[in-house]
Amino acid sequence: MILEITSYLILTVYIIALVLIFFYSLTQLNLLINYLKARKQLVNEPKFDLSNPDEIPEVTIQLPIYNEAYVVDRLLENIAKIKYPSNKLEIQVLDDSTDESILKTAETIKTLQQQGIDIKHITRKNRTGFKAGALKEGLAKASGEFIAIFDADFLPAPDWLQKTVPYFKNPEIGVVQTRWGHLNRNYSLLTKIQAFALDAHFTIEQVGRNAKGHFINFNGTAGIWRKTCIIDAGNWEGDTLTEDLDLSYRAQIKQWKFKYLEEVETPAELPVIISAARTQQFRWNKGGAENFRKTVRNLINAKNIPFKTKFHGFIHLLNSSMFLCTFLIAVLSVPVLFIKHYQLIPNWLFDVTGIFIVSTLILYVCYWFTYKNIQGKSWKNIVSYTQTFVTFFTVVLGFTLHNSFAVLEGHRGKRSEFVRTPKFNIKNISDSWKGNKYLATSISSNVILEALLAIYFAFGMYSAFALNDFSLFPFHLMLVIGFGFVFFHSIRSKV
Repeated sequence: MILEITSYLILTVYIIALVLIFFYSLTQLNLLINYLKARKQLVNEPKFDLSNPDEIPEVTIQLPIYNEAYVVDRLLENIAKIKYPSNKLEIQVLDDSTDESILKTAETIKTLQQQGIDIKHITRKNRTGFKAGALKEGLAKASGEFIAIFDADFLPAPDWLQKTVPYFKNPEIGVVQTRWGHLNRNYSLLTKIQAFALDAHFTIEQVGRNAKGHFINFNGTAGIWRKTCIIDAGNWEGDTLTEDLDLSYRAQIKQWKFKYLEEVETPAELPVIISAARTQQFRWNKGGAENFRKTVRNLINAKNIPFKTKFHGFIHLLNSSMFLCTFLIAVLSVPVLFIKHYQLIPNWLFDVTGIFIVSTLILYVCYWFTYKNIQGKSWKNIVSYTQTFVTFFTVVLGFTLHNSFAVLEGHRGKRSEFVRTPKFNIKNISDSWKGNKYLATSISSNVILEALLAIYFAFGMYSAFALNDFSLFPFHLMLVIGFGFVFFHSIRSKV
């Protein structure tokens, strides 16, 4: 009796997680359909005529930085090349640095000021509110009607403002967001996987939502805000780790419209070692869960917002929780194998588990269009794409424990500091990350658990032979490789 009750409990949790992922995959499929339709549409929108001096608005560029010794010179040199009337452009360097890089930044800024560039070095005595606090303080001093924001590793093209500012002629638009590019996509397997995942977000998800008027998010950088939109939405708040998602939803609930420009690429640097990627993933996923906790009730109760937009917003805010669902499916898959073998519950219940394969196939199709459109591939590359997708899926499985802890902390409301992702100024394979002084020297306790999970799923593979049931063998093999990859590279980055 106890075994049967335990079996039903395990399978219930297992099936609930499967169903949630299935609904998530169906949402992605809907976004893909929206995306494909949007690419065929020509939209004629009102735009500022920047050749007319009377239509050129004032713009402030904000550069929030914190201990960016490796990339700050590159950032400032690039921003100095932005083409826009000098009397209409202000640059704020919001510098919260606590190391010697603050002196280096001050020298570079002084040189640019001598060249006639309106650039200001704004520092604070403490990091209250972290990035959100710096942006809020800079906003109070900003002269621009529109506020462009770039993180330290982003390199916008000289004509970036000319491609984005015109859309603000529509007074309802509060944000224009551009697509992230990747300076070091091909540096390593890790950067290729990150680029692959981000490309899907910046094509299918952002275009698919925006095309139908659903909520999208400002991505923290490579976008430009209307100043009055920021203030009307309640200004920047530092009570979540993803202040960008927080302000985005508050603004859209207040009926501000966002404009996404897939065709405008803003290149940036991807984390090149796994400890940096872990830091970034933890912040993004915990922040997503924090925003679900903070915002979902306001979203559901908001008036004048269509049900479908609310539904997509609900799933969007719940995105990071899919890691927790995937982790539960993975951990429970081993006991499910034994429950099935010993027939502790009716066999027909196991038919439901096949929806995980359907969910994976849906994501496979969705990511194909991203891969094809961003990287200029064709059906001739389907084998190469399949290898990339399987590799991506395998490594993502290896991150599920780490990201699940982040999600659980976010849903529980546990507060933590904003930990920035260290930058490297790496673009080529010959460049090295070793010696970067901003890298954490300690090893996360999660790494040991990831090694144990690799062994656990190896037992799952062994069980396939013992029970003569190989239905979950490929899944367990991917889990062994995924957790083994994350464990090995986490240890390697400390050596």
